[in-house]
Amino acid sequence: MVRTGMMSDQILRVNRRQLMAGLGACVLGPALAPAAAQGRRSSLMLQARAGVIALRKGEPETPIWSLQGQTPDGDFRFKRGDTLEITFRNELPVPTVLNWYGMDGIPAAEPLAARPPVAPGAMETFALPLRHAGTLMMDLRLLGDAQARPSRPRTLIVEETEPASVDRDQALLIEEWRLRPDGTAIAPGIDPKDAVPLYTINGQTTLDIPARTNERLRFRFINGGQRNVLALKIEGHEVRVMAIDGQPAEPFPARGGALVLAPGTRVDAFIDVTAAPGSASPILLHDGKEARPIGRLVIANEPPVRPAPLPPAPALPSNGLPTQIELRGASRFELTLGGPQADWMAPATFAVSTPPAFRAKAARAVVLALTNRANVAMIFHLHGHHFRLLDRLDDGWKPFWLDTLAIEPGQTQRITFAAQYAGPWLVEAMATDWAAPRMVRWYSVE
Repeated sequence: MVRTGMMSDQILRVNRRQLMAGLGACVLGPALAPAAAQGRRSSLMLQARAGVIALRKGEPETPIWSLQGQTPDGDFRFKRGDTLEITFRNELPVPTVLNWYGMDGIPAAEPLAARPPVAPGAMETFALPLRHAGTLMMDLRLLGDAQARPSRPRTLIVEETEPASVDRDQALLIEEWRLRPDGTAIAPGIDPKDAVPLYTINGQTTLDIPARTNERLRFRFINGGQRNVLALKIEGHEVRVMAIDGQPAEPFPARGGALVLAPGTRVDAFIDVTAAPGSASPILLHDGKEARPIGRLVIANEPPVRPAPLPPAPALPSNGLPTQIELRGASRFELTLGGPQADWMAPATFAVSTPPAFRAKAARAVVLALTNRANVAMIFHLHGHHFRLLDRLDDGWKPFWLDTLAIEPGQTQRITFAAQYAGPWLVEAMATDWAAPRMVRWYSVE
């Protein structure tokens, strides 16, 4: 295992290219199976409003915009099969819209394509059938570039019908900030110039997580940051990946014990606590430039919770996504990210009257070739469907589903998905540069 002092010689002696190269490895057919049995009807009240966060010890709190609900912070939890009625009120001085990560196949909830921005002081209500269990995220960032204040995302957890065999289930939301000398935080899309980066975990600049030897933890790691690809490592512990972007994966150990997450990526991992009672294991973050501790796994000075670690966990229950995608006869399209081009637009100017990036036939496979023409890594986020990352020769795919992908400069990545849900859906692209804008297009499944 890697000692804390050796961090810069191991995972945390990486540059941005190495960090990106690890992304594919670490986070890394038939019709959809019937959804879970009809569950309860639940409600969630959300308000977009001004707030504050403590980012500087002993200094005044930093003004931000936030997404508030029944609980001021933390995650919202519901069950697979529930129908969630959301009432959203905009108390900000600018129009805003709810954006989703991991919510497949609900065209009525699709931001911009189906749901226009909510005006200041206005309110909307809509229903979300929670067909899939998993770790989801929602935020206000589609219209967030260059605004007066940055905004925070919130985690939405849809629990499996049968709980996983873990001792504790905890979401760990990582956020990045850019702070000016006067303590104000700037939104993305603004030149950071004299601003310095700062990272929080569950809203804190450092977090101690209590645990006991031989305890099994389910951590839902979420990169809720605005632009950066991040690597996370818990010193001295194996991290076993169980789900990515809200969909179960074939379980596998993270390479070198590190997870690499693009902005918006969510990884569910099981960690069996192997450290001795009374010890502490640093949680380390690398942003491609430097390493920093953001928390600790603090092992209680008590007897182990059980005599020995649990045996390896089986895969999480399937959400019913197809086990095979027939690539022969797939509809194939190319999308260029970054570089000078007129096809992508700012979210504030989006309209479905513009030509779609592509049109797909329902129940047919789609293969997208994504080429990055920018001189920095680009982040691609697909709405409406999860996709598989294809091998270089299109002769297979990685054993997990994604909705978000980082693509190196000059690279082409190919992805595939089964176009199961009719409707207009967004695609997003943004550079891993704080000042770069978020851009959108849309595609149609007919």
